[in-house]
Amino acid sequence: MRNKRLIQRMVWGYILLIGFAILQVLLVYVNVFRDQSFTIFELVFSTGCLAALLLGFLVPAGVSAVCIFVYMVAYLVWFTSYTEVDVLSFSWLWLPPANMIAAAFIKAGLIRNKRLMERLEELQRRNPEVDLNTSLGNKEAFAETLVKQSNLANRYSDTYNFCLAMFKIEFLPMVQESLGSQGYARLLVSLSEGIQKQIRYEDYKFGLDQGRFIVLLPMTNHEYLKALTDRIKNALMDTSFQDRKGRELKLVIRAGALVFTKEQFSKYENAEAVISALERNTETDLIGEYI
Repeated sequence: MRNKRLIQRMVWGYILLIGFAILQVLLVYVNVFRDQSFTIFELVFSTGCLAALLLGFLVPAGVSAVCIFVYMVAYLVWFTSYTEVDVLSFSWLWLPPANMIAAAFIKAGLIRNKRLMERLEELQRRNPEVDLNTSLGNKEAFAETLVKQSNLANRYSDTYNFCLAMFKIEFLPMVQESLGSQGYARLLVSLSEGIQKQIRYEDYKFGLDQGRFIVLLPMTNHEYLKALTDRIKNALMDTSFQDRKGRELKLVIRAGALVFTKEQFSKYENAEAVISALERNTETDLIGEYI
């Protein structure tokens, strides 16, 4: 939301800046049309308006404020003492300060926006994204967690291990067609909640594209992995959900799993390879040990 406000301020700043430039050129054209002349004095002030834009971008806001104050005081003294009162002469009291203010306004918005984007990128690097509605981690979070878990399992292989399971929506294009985009999004949230009810607090769940979910299960005995994956799969297929026409959706979920082995430790550094192995195992509801 804050980022949107900054962008809106920058947009309005550019609109004002363009408006001032158009007004300045229009006044010059009116003066040339009226007097059929454009004096050196008028050229200097027109150039000064452009210089005000440049100063607004280059100097700090405090310096811009001082320059505007000095200019307006000096111009008012000169205007009341030496020049004739006309529209163009009066407008030059306001156009250079307005140009400088608009340029400074845009510069401040750009700096704030740049700092905000740098901060967001830094936070994203430190904390992989997690969806607040489903508490599902993304692929980057899965890769990071996989590396940590595989290092733990490799270092303490006698006492620590973990398993992985993937649950994949079968006939995904048909499911998406019958639900629509909003319905499909709600289905993913419902499936995420269903998975959460079947796993422990210390387990991890991750949502990938193409209707795939991965569950990482620390300290899970591989002898019970088949029963666990079947239980989660059946719970997901029993999820009550209606399509766009109000009919009950018949879900088909395929499951596949992997058991960490120390011999395969190096391959767990590649999250894509692990995902591919899990997906291959979903084809036959297989629990495997090799990637």
